[in-house]
Amino acid sequence: MKKVWLALLLGCIPYLAAAQIRELPRSTPEEQGVPSRALINLFDSLHTMPQTDIHSMIVMRRGKVVGEFYPAPFAAEYQHTQYSSSKTLVSMAVGLAIDENRLRLSDRVVTFFPEYLPDTISDNLAAITVRDLLTMTSGIKPNWGMRSRGTEWIKTFLHKEVKNEPGTVFAYDSMVTYLLSAIVQRVTGVKTLDYLQTKLFDPMHIEVVNWEVSPEGVNTGGWGLHIQSESLAKIGQLWLDEGVWEGKQLISKEWIHQMSSRQADGGDFGYGYQTWMCAYPGAVRADGALGQYVIVVPEKEVVIVLTEASFTNGKPQRGLIWNQFLPALSDEPLPASKDYEELLKKQSSYQLELPGGKRRSSQLKKIAGKRIVLPENQYGWASVAFRQGDNGLLMEVVKQDGATYVQPLGYGAWQTGEIAGFPPYSINPIGWHEALEGPFYASGSYAWDNKSLKISLHYVNWVTSLHLTWTFEDQTATLSLTNNYAKNKIETYSCEIQAQ
Repeated sequence: MKKVWLALLLGCIPYLAAAQIRELPRSTPEEQGVPSRALINLFDSLHTMPQTDIHSMIVMRRGKVVGEFYPAPFAAEYQHTQYSSSKTLVSMAVGLAIDENRLRLSDRVVTFFPEYLPDTISDNLAAITVRDLLTMTSGIKPNWGMRSRGTEWIKTFLHKEVKNEPGTVFAYDSMVTYLLSAIVQRVTGVKTLDYLQTKLFDPMHIEVVNWEVSPEGVNTGGWGLHIQSESLAKIGQLWLDEGVWEGKQLISKEWIHQMSSRQADGGDFGYGYQTWMCAYPGAVRADGALGQYVIVVPEKEVVIVLTEASFTNGKPQRGLIWNQFLPALSDEPLPASKDYEELLKKQSSYQLELPGGKRRSSQLKKIAGKRIVLPENQYGWASVAFRQGDNGLLMEVVKQDGATYVQPLGYGAWQTGEIAGFPPYSINPIGWHEALEGPFYASGSYAWDNKSLKISLHYVNWVTSLHLTWTFEDQTATLSLTNNYAKNKIETYSCEIQAQ
């Protein structure tokens, strides 16, 4: 608790001091043939898109950052969970292992895990290859709940019926990528993250990165990468440059071409090796839930990183890039433009929507300091209490495990504080938080509306947000809550207000 209050008093978060940012070269857009007005239009359109909260965007051309924005309360320093964008990094790890002759596309999966095989091995199970896993054509029907119900993920996967002939039917499955991560660990002797750290991340100076680990001690592969946006931009540039970083071939050109080529009939335009083909000719992307993207467009020498929380399925966002932004680019440098000054101002001024209402309410006097007890809930909150702070409200949280913390809430602004434990998560794999290094932070803002207190919370070095409305009546309170991963679902809790 002392650490939290010190952070608040200093007006900063200690986590940011160790952040690794602004290492990529920057350029004015016009020097790289990008009109500043095209970036303004793209950023404005994304920022105002319905059912979408942008957390970060970086646009690179010809190896230089030409535009970037992090709507408050998000910032360049924060890591972000990547969901299925993680899969593309597993593909790179597989490619590195193949480059080192540790692995082949034609290797049979059963040969790596003899201790986990069923007593009877079907012909289809015996036939599954590394390539089949890379292309999501294992023949096994996906089971998305498997990671939340048991701890023997490899054995459970290999005991499932292989209904289709491997290599014939596309079926997107994060557990397939988990198996690839386990194979990388078997052939290298280290976890996928450690292998990538040595082979790619260290040469690229990517240090602020974590990856969830399964109950079996394997990086989850199909999800769970926790990384900064600028590090994703570095990975995108390596991808665009066919595996070359600062003049050194870190991963073979041949592998980059293979993983970026259509290998299966998944999606609208095809699937590569843990990558998606795009509507724009030659463009490829890493793609994660709620809108986590690394987009590479070789024809235009462009890399785009986007992190967000969106219910739009990503097509509107990508459509803006394909149909409006990319056609505006020039092959030659452009004259300096006054639009660049506007772009710089806009990039630093975007912020997510704040709760609307009044700064103060007489209602606070009635509840100040009183403990509001919640029923069991997925967020782990046992009780909360509110009181006035110097710069807004303070929400004191007691968790079900006994941990406590103070969440600052700004009025017409965001205030950030360290939480106890881990943020809410849209999935619930067993032991998901074991390898993640905290602390985690939430930014909050509030406003009063008659007897109701409206609060928005963004877990800024994660992905989740919560929007709460507290309504107070005598000795009871009603909490209505929505989160950014369960579309249109309103949770309602009846709470008791305890006397002081």
